[in-house]
Amino acid sequence: MKNNNQPDFRQTILWRIFRIMAEFVEGFGKIVDFPKSVSIFGSTRSRENNHWYQEARKLGAMLGKDGFAVVTGGASGIMEAGNRGAFEAGADSVGLNIQLPHEQESNKYLTDSLNFHYFFTRKVMLTYAAEAYVYFPGGFGTLDEFYELITLIQTKKIRKVPIVIVGKDFWQPLLDYMRNVVSEKYKNIDEDDMEIYQLVDTAEEAFRIIQKSVKELQKNGRMDFNEPTKNN
Repeated sequence: MKNNNQPDFRQTILWRIFRIMAEFVEGFGKIVDFPKSVSIFGSTRSRENNHWYQEARKLGAMLGKDGFAVVTGGASGIMEAGNRGAFEAGADSVGLNIQLPHEQESNKYLTDSLNFHYFFTRKVMLTYAAEAYVYFPGGFGTLDEFYELITLIQTKKIRKVPIVIVGKDFWQPLLDYMRNVVSEKYKNIDEDDMEIYQLVDTAEEAFRIIQKSVKELQKNGRMDFNEPTKNN
């Protein structure tokens, strides 16, 4: 016999589905407002005196002055630095944040923001939010987002866009492992797969790569949306 005091579980599932749909609709509605943008990822633990915080801030400023919106996860550390640089340059500074019980507050350098309840909807928005993606040193979240993006490009689920990783001291050991072990020893990825991303050591180098790539996309008429093409 049904207990009328118990919540209808089917209604709970239905509510979740509608909430997920609403996050996708609102998220895509937000990111289309910024057709020329770059997403910056990195550790939330990097403070203002950290070298990579300063490089991310510098990159955000250069991008902002060149007409780019800077999109981040909206939190502290590297994300704050990228937003801060864009904000100080008078450019759009966007945060796609995640609602957590005791952390992940939005930084104060946002001109626009959107909060997500679900991690996976937020990750989809970050994946489709930009014409280039920059990864500074970070933790599990940064690595997870990096691997997801290069997997989507490798499998041609999205078109090839610049993936720039900044910080040779941090990234080179991981890249060596991917080349020596994952590729050469175990043959689990191809040589061409390691050309999806580019390693640099400064904000200036990252900026030059982004500028060059976006100019090529504009020339080929491929700035409309981050979808795969037959040429990928």
